[in-house]
Amino acid sequence: MALTKDFKDTIQARAQRDPAFRKALLQEGVECLLAGDVDTGKAVLRDYINATIGFEKLSHVFEKSSKSLMRMFGPKGNPQASNLFAVIHYLQQQEGIHLEVKARKVA
Repeated sequence: MALTKDFKDTIQARAQRDPAFRKALLQEGVECLLAGDVDTGKAVLRDYINATIGFEKLSHVFEKSSKSLMRMFGPKGNPQASNLFAVIHYLQQQEGIHLEVKARKVA
């Protein structure tokens, strides 16, 4: 399902004015990946990237084309783990946070 321009603009506007929202968006994307919901995780991270630094800046950091990075986080993208985790690491640095994984028993 394609996102409407209004939805993308709403996410971007909220991310620009609300640091807690940005952090929650990044965290949600990573949590989805860890839970095995790769498609949702990539979609949330794509929204985060679009709403914050953008794929053009990310392409300069990783010396990859912006289109290649967009495909990586797209519905049919299949990123290598090294590329995916490098991007997540960079996004954490840019946000000034460090996400941690904690084990807990399943109920």
